[in-house]
Amino acid sequence: MTEDTKRLLGTALKEIVDAACAAERGDTGPRVRIGLLASGSELGPEELLRGALLAQESSPVQVVMIGPRSSGEGAKELLWIETPDCEEDISRAMEKALGEGEIEGCVALHYPFPLGVTTIGKVLTPARGKGMFLASTTGTASANRVEAMLRNTFYGIATAKASGIADPTVGILNVEGAQTVFKALKKLQEKGYALTFGSSVRRDGGAILRGNDILAGAVDVCVADSLTGNVLMKMFSAFTTGGGYEATGWGYGPSCGEGWNRIVSIISRASGAPVIAGAVALTARTVRGELSRLVQEELRSARKAGLDAILEGLAARTQSTVEAVASPPAEPTDEEIHGLDVLSIEEAVRELWKAGIYAESAMGCTGPVVKIPGRHKETAEELLRRGGYC
Repeated sequence: MTEDTKRLLGTALKEIVDAACAAERGDTGPRVRIGLLASGSELGPEELLRGALLAQESSPVQVVMIGPRSSGEGAKELLWIETPDCEEDISRAMEKALGEGEIEGCVALHYPFPLGVTTIGKVLTPARGKGMFLASTTGTASANRVEAMLRNTFYGIATAKASGIADPTVGILNVEGAQTVFKALKKLQEKGYALTFGSSVRRDGGAILRGNDILAGAVDVCVADSLTGNVLMKMFSAFTTGGGYEATGWGYGPSCGEGWNRIVSIISRASGAPVIAGAVALTARTVRGELSRLVQEELRSARKAGLDAILEGLAARTQSTVEAVASPPAEPTDEEIHGLDVLSIEEAVRELWKAGIYAESAMGCTGPVVKIPGRHKETAEELLRRGGYC
């Protein structure tokens, strides 16, 4: 028996065993073909190879390596699209494979996403060992911060659904824009958009999340801007290793965007084999779950509930010039109004000044507040509610 014949028989036997194991796990469908770039890791090509083999052993996926062929152990168990060890050549081969359907999704260490496309990562939260989606972690859904976070919400929900969570819970990290995003989502929810808010683990609850909540994985989808999400992803994935090796989680996640139909997931150059394997498995899961279709469905549902009007209002507020208003005479401020967003706190203060009410902006334990004389509290709250500030 020749060596080639032995290799073919060995491959056939392995496929039979793999199919039997997959059936035992309930993975009865065909293996999803996911590309993985074979070069560019700070940890070396061997780490990428280990991640690919780990993914293929533990999930119903066929990994297609793209780049210079490795001679490492197990490389023959993978499919290869060979290229020179050149970033441009590897990138072109990846695009070609995606465009021609040779692969159904891809995991890359870098991708030049256009404005409007962002990625939804997934981390393992340490307090309870629960997975949580971070919306988002790379790219940007919009140049307008609040609009980006709104869109991140829809993309995070779609990614969670594509991963098998039928009704994901949502919370907004308490960063700039959080209260504005929350109010916009509440309006959409009231007008029929299907959205389930999660709750903080802290005593006062609510969908605005603090650091405790993301450590505990209080929600399925944590909404933030992509820069904050990127920092969180790096900290969650590498906090046990000192930062040089990302050891836990599923990577920076698959790409989402309006009209975007490719699933390109991102890992970093410091992602270790467990994260690489997780990223490949998550990509395959979202391919099976038809992520691109679900993204467009979430956007359509949000538009039916008035998303476009909300976005127009955000744009108008962003473009408006700041009106010069003189402060009324100072008075002692013994009451606070909560639930305002830091991005519009000064604008809210000026709104009260225009009505002759002295007010000051401040930062409380749970976010920004407007401090006012107690005798004006009821009137001030009504003015700010009418103006959409709280």
